Amino acid sequence: MIEAISDWLGVAQGWLFETTIQPLVFALGFGEFVEDAFEGTEWLLIGLLEVALLFLVLRPLESLIPAQQITDPRARWNDFLYTVLHRIGVFPVLIFFTLDPLMDGLAGWLRFDGFHPFNLESLWPGISPLAAFAVYFVVLDFFDYWYHRASHHFNWWWGLHGLHHSQQNMNLWSDDRNHLLDDLLRDVYMGVIALAIGVEPAQYVMLVSVSRIVQSLQHANVRIHFGWLGERLLVSPRYHRMHHAIGAGHENEDGKLGGCNFAVLLPVWDIIFRTANFTPQFVATGIRDQLQGRDYGRGFWAQQALGLRRMIEYARKDIV
Repeated sequence: MIEAISDWLGVAQGWLFETTIQPLVFALGFGEFVEDAFEGTEWLLIGLLEVALLFLVLRPLESLIPAQQITDPRARWNDFLYTVLHRIGVFPVLIFFTLDPLMDGLAGWLRFDGFHPFNLESLWPGISPLAAFAVYFVVLDFFDYWYHRASHHFNWWWGLHGLHHSQQNMNLWSDDRNHLLDDLLRDVYMGVIALAIGVEPAQYVMLVSVSRIVQSLQHANVRIHFGWLGERLLVSPRYHRMHHAIGAGHENEDGKLGGCNFAVLLPVWDIIFRTANFTPQFVATGIRDQLQGRDYGRGFWAQQALGLRRMIEYARKDIV
């Protein structure tokens, strides 16, 4: 199944590159980047497919079974801009030209020093691609849990990550509503881990895509839960909505940083490390200081600028 999907994507990637991307690259005078552009085409194709799937499936559900009434349509459109930038626009290109050379250099340095990355196939000969995918899925999600939890622990980091939580009208596009610096840090972190444990490039593309689709469902404005058992197997919209709850999801009762439901995909990490909150409610979302007049910005550039200001402001608390 994994191989079949990969083969189909390879054919589609080649067609898109030859008919659109390659002519555009040469027309713009960037012929020296043609090989890099071919690799980038895969991410563009995946992003286009994701956006189409989300719009066709989740957008109708938001209209049929909303968790809350949308009070600020402009905020949803702003989140859509983030999704375009992250999945089919500028941001993937930015990551590609900054993260990939770093990963290549790191891989070369590790090999030069005689370090051989963990490889599941060598430890488990004959493992199927689907089983390997499942193992890498669990391992990467474990590390993603700790990244996410750390962003709620350090004041300077929360200054950036708070932008994601400031959406009071959560919707299917809200997963991508992040500060660019926060996303860059996460992409480097996850890329290094994937490299260290031997994830193949084709596997990594699929792992990232599946994760993003599930996270879009989690943030969607839909009154959906998975039942007692399902809520403990996969993060649902209701479960993750509690993570965005005002005064609960991102802070402790005494107002200090903390919160609950940090799991990105698998609630088992919250259960093991005692950060799970299975309260069966579709709660209001946002940040407490928004209700006290704190400005998180309405447009993209204002949100990015205010995020940097908060990071600097909150970093002083860590120093003190």
